[in-house]
Amino acid sequence: MLFGLLPPYRSGVTADPDWMTRFVQHAEACGFESVYTVEHVVVPGRYDENYPYSESGRMPLPVDCPIPDPLDLLAFLAARTDRIRLGTGVMVVPHHHPLILAKRLATIDVLSGGRMLLGAGVGWMREELESTGVDFSRRGRRLDETLAAMRELWALPPYEKGAAASGASFHGEFFDFDDVWSEPRPVRPGGVPIHIGGHSEAAARRCGRLGDGFHPLGLDDDLLVDRWELARRTAEEHGRDPSQLELSVTVGLGSLDPATVERFHALGVHRMVCSTAVSDLDRLSDDLSVAAAGVGLTGA
Repeated sequence: MLFGLLPPYRSGVTADPDWMTRFVQHAEACGFESVYTVEHVVVPGRYDENYPYSESGRMPLPVDCPIPDPLDLLAFLAARTDRIRLGTGVMVVPHHHPLILAKRLATIDVLSGGRMLLGAGVGWMREELESTGVDFSRRGRRLDETLAAMRELWALPPYEKGAAASGASFHGEFFDFDDVWSEPRPVRPGGVPIHIGGHSEAAARRCGRLGDGFHPLGLDDDLLVDRWELARRTAEEHGRDPSQLELSVTVGLGSLDPATVERFHALGVHRMVCSTAVSDLDRLSDDLSVAAAGVGLTGA
């Protein structure tokens, strides 16, 4: 089992460079495999209360909560660490043009030594997506195109000067480009790993068609297994190897114990991403050390 961490966004500490540096360096020293960031480009003052992961329908972050750009924050953390993987959990990908997003992801991946992982979601807040010009009803198709276009860009053979090879081309509903190259390339052949966020059947099928992993939220054990089986089945239907997919879940740091790890392992989970609301850094450092030791992380 792999273990990741999500910092306590609600308290605003992710915009504090000293806090984040100490947090991520201690997490790496404890043996945690990855650190995750989230994305909201803007938070509307008023929005439909349909957040899918709370009974109130409102997200847990206040309107004035600092939410740094997820990739810029990961680049900052990359420069202060050596091993810990750098993930988004998740980026609202329909906000982004695939050529620009592919460049940003590849740059962080190369400069960090291949540590980048893209968690990609469609987004749930209509008002936020519409503020950047995204048609909410077509956001799923836009996400699919973005991922497919980035894959095209990253799948090119190495450029050879004087050769007749063409660059990447893509002609879709939302994006259109011809004969383009983008360097540097991600370290891993095929590009930065892409994990699909979400809890719906559509998200599970998207994972099977386009993703390297699935990172659902808010599912009980039975529904988690159902969605994971759907993702794997969809991968097979599209000629992909389901054994190469990874399943990640988000849990509270306080619930990280051997019994919970064993339970999720039995469900097929590969990675547990631990969230916390603790912003007192000394207390959180102690919590991370205890949790890491409890599940046998070597750095603890």
